[in-house]
Amino acid sequence: MDFSDALRAIKAGHRLARAGWNGKGMFVFQVAGSRFRVNRPPLLGIYPEGTEITYQPHIDMKTADGSVVPWQPSQSDMAAEDWEIVA
Repeated sequence: MDFSDALRAIKAGHRLARAGWNGKGMFVFQVAGSRFRVNRPPLLGIYPEGTEITYQPHIDMKTADGSVVPWQPSQSDMAAEDWEIVA
């Protein structure tokens, strides 16, 4: 599928990966937005404790080593047509 279809699938709650990615077990997924009160670093130091903030929805990636990082598509990711839904 192309990136437009992949983005719709991510927003629908699916995990997606590119067939061309080398890392085993890598995928991207949407993190839902939320509201919460600040109670620990690193936000505690930017905002006073108890401040309610809005955490905006965004896309993260599970990397090959099991870490989770914020993800932004590259130009090649957006032009690719090898996107797949993963379990």
